Amino acid sequence: ASDPDKLAAGAGDLWDTGQVLSDHSLHQAYAGEPLNTGQRCYWKLRVSDGDGQLSDWSKPAEWEMGLLNAGDWQAEWIQPDLTENLMVSEPAPMLRAEFRAEGGAIHSARAYVTSLGLYEMLLNGQRVSDWLFTPGWTSYHKRLQYQTYDVTDLLAAGANAVGVTLADGWYRGNIGWGGRGRGFYGEKLALLAQIVITYADGGVQVVGTGPGWKAATGPILKSDNYNGETYDARLEKPGWATAGYDDTLWAGVKVVQAGPAVLVAQVGPPVRRIEEVTPCGILRTPAGELVVDMGQNMVGWLRLKVDGPAGTTVKLRHAEVLDQHGNFYTANLRTAQQTDTFILKGGGPETFEPHFTFHGFRFVAVEGYPGVLSVDDLTGIVIHSDMARTGQFECSNPLINQLQHNILWGQKGNFLDVPTDCPQRDERMGWAGDAQVFSRTAAFNMNVAGFFTKWLRDVAADQWPDGAVPHVIPDVLSQAGATGWADAAVIVPWNMYQCYGDARLLAEQFASMAAWVGYMRAQAGEKLIWNTGFHFGDWLAVPSGDANLPNPVTSIDLLATAFFAYSTGIVQQAALVLGKTAEAAAYADLLEQIKAAFCREFLSPNGRLGPNTQTSYVLALMFELLPPEQRDGAAARLAADVRQRGNHMTTGFLGASFLPHVLSSHGYLGVAYDLLEQEAYPGWLYPVTKGATTIWERWDGLKPDGTFQDVGMNSFNHYAYGAIGEWLYRVVAGLEIDPDAPGYKRIVFHPRPGGQLEYASASHDSLYGRIESGWARDEGVLQVAVTVPPNTEGIVYLPAQSAAEITEGGLALNEAEGVEEVWQEQGDVLVRVGSGQYNFSIEAA
Repeated sequence: ASDPDKLAAGAGDLWDTGQVLSDHSLHQAYAGEPLNTGQRCYWKLRVSDGDGQLSDWSKPAEWEMGLLNAGDWQAEWIQPDLTENLMVSEPAPMLRAEFRAEGGAIHSARAYVTSLGLYEMLLNGQRVSDWLFTPGWTSYHKRLQYQTYDVTDLLAAGANAVGVTLADGWYRGNIGWGGRGRGFYGEKLALLAQIVITYADGGVQVVGTGPGWKAATGPILKSDNYNGETYDARLEKPGWATAGYDDTLWAGVKVVQAGPAVLVAQVGPPVRRIEEVTPCGILRTPAGELVVDMGQNMVGWLRLKVDGPAGTTVKLRHAEVLDQHGNFYTANLRTAQQTDTFILKGGGPETFEPHFTFHGFRFVAVEGYPGVLSVDDLTGIVIHSDMARTGQFECSNPLINQLQHNILWGQKGNFLDVPTDCPQRDERMGWAGDAQVFSRTAAFNMNVAGFFTKWLRDVAADQWPDGAVPHVIPDVLSQAGATGWADAAVIVPWNMYQCYGDARLLAEQFASMAAWVGYMRAQAGEKLIWNTGFHFGDWLAVPSGDANLPNPVTSIDLLATAFFAYSTGIVQQAALVLGKTAEAAAYADLLEQIKAAFCREFLSPNGRLGPNTQTSYVLALMFELLPPEQRDGAAARLAADVRQRGNHMTTGFLGASFLPHVLSSHGYLGVAYDLLEQEAYPGWLYPVTKGATTIWERWDGLKPDGTFQDVGMNSFNHYAYGAIGEWLYRVVAGLEIDPDAPGYKRIVFHPRPGGQLEYASASHDSLYGRIESGWARDEGVLQVAVTVPPNTEGIVYLPAQSAAEITEGGLALNEAEGVEEVWQEQGDVLVRVGSGQYNFSIEAA
């Protein structure tokens, strides 16, 4: 309804579906009356169960339309008319204006805001939102987000004032390494904002940026993503964003033309302060530095409480680790300074937080603190995109539980508006390869639907005309076309479709997906073997360290051709989902040709595959590139190589994420568990044994002898190898999606007990509700517990030779409520169940 009173009266003047007999309760798109700019819509629904019993009406909900037409923007772009040295980080500009609201009683007010650079907006001295790093990072020359804020309660009848602080951010600040420097997107900061006031009598007043605004600088002397922020409290301007402030000495602004970017409403979740961390201790290093230990490698900043004379300078330097001697270690930050400096105004206790920077750190060196520093003076502020936590995994091995903790914190630290590769050094870019290998794990841990929808739109926007996909999105390297990285344009949307069941994302991204496959097809030529161009290869594959064992160098042409096949197959499936039957047939034919070419080129008559590396077998098996009669032999070779190396992997970024899946699905579950439980380097638990609280970039970021890996590339918060989390959920706990019923419409419960584990369990809050899957061994009996949410069904795999060995809730399967079908499949009994909770017991399992 267009009005809450109409909704309460049951008058759906915009849309009334009536009763719809369907089990499709997700992704029902609005199909009512046409909507206008800024229109607010109120809605409610009710559902019926399997017996036709209607529920109560839901609580009313609402949404609001954005600015639908170019003419809806009545403001002008403005730049502060201040002298600046664009080569260095300058003081943050402050812009202000005053206006009067005299149209009577205010019904509602909205602020629509965007900027070139970052902004923070105040209305009558109060922040309009707790969102951080707005307007977010997009392909600024093509897509620029604006945000909408409800500011009704911040307005006053009569005099009002608005103030906005700008900062460099990704737009003008330092980006990249090797002297790339500042100003990648532009040299001048700018603001576009308008406040739309709707009065009770229907009158509308628009207050927008324009020539009447004023500009100055204030306490933020510099602020940069990599280098940190300097804040001089002596330069604060009390009341600058309130009516009546004297701005006669302020400079003016320049009205400028809009850039080429299309203004778009924000899609992804905002970045926010999510949680707080209390330091676990304060120490004095052997070098004499005062260092705070947060106990957790985190992303954000410190909130500092301090009391001292005016002019006192307190400096906070951030680092991830201490060296082997216990000293503060920053070499791996490269040129990033990660330093916040606060200058006191004096006169009593003060509290500081930076505004437009973030750091990746566990340790903070404090310099210049007046008095005795205590943990009560410091609080860690954890920030990331505000994605709801949806997944939990737990097992009987505390090291694996810590691994899951590290995976989750790696995601927290790197999902900051874009999926960055590291949050601490002079990089922090949206590397596509990391995103594609981790995207399925990410969707277990958190609701990343909106996060990846936003990022994928920039993938398409920054894709090159020939279909090549840049290494990083947004593209600030101007390099593209690397296999396994660029394939994110295909793999990530498909994974999101599988996890959330929304075909609209596939439809939106299909042209981009097809363009990338078209690029690969052109590169591969008539022989369909891709052996040209630059590729990262199986990035950070592990050297053998044994003269008798070959180094695991997987050839680029094998990797590129394998991903060519994989992405082609995904696009073929996406075409089928979207009803593009002709395209699907063409891609299916191309896929078969690539597979044949792959085998001719890389598969020897006796089953040896290419360079005989673990990754070569992993990709060939995972992507189903080999003839059925060759798969068992390839899997045996893979497992034998792992065993020969003492239950160690040699895989890098492209092979590691698939390795345990291939082993467990081809009869080598025990080998996969041995890899998981391996505590020596290289392995997932090795960093855990070294005290890691996040995932490392390298298997041996900290070497067994206590020294560090190459300082040029050694992040201790780098989520890619956390992709093992997907296997923990899907295989160890057995929580799986039926690919024919995406979005968890049909859930496959296939727990695979193994290794030294006594129990494992996982839960996931799907769009239908909570799903749970777990198992425990108990004196020869295997207990399997599952929860199936409403409007879904489950298929449960139970390791038994017959249904007679199994009970549910103490009853035989044919007597248990909710059990709809039972059948045998090889060594398992399969049970089809409806929604509900089930507890199965298998004797002598």
